[in-house]
Amino acid sequence: MSPQSPPDQEPEGAGDGESETEAARRRRRAQFLRELNEAKALRERVKPRQARAARMRQQMRMRTFRW
Repeated sequence: MSPQSPPDQEPEGAGDGESETEAARRRRRAQFLRELNEAKALRERVKPRQARAARMRQQMRMRTFRW
């Protein structure tokens, strides 16, 4: 997660503020997911054994989760 975050570009008093807010939320979410995937890839390269163990634990959690 980067310390610098871009300022919101949406105007506050816009008539179409709701859809602009939704678009801004989607942009922030996409940025977050990109950074998350980048961090996971870095962790995989730096500590492959721990990353593999974490993947196995996650798979076990998903297998035992009841819908």
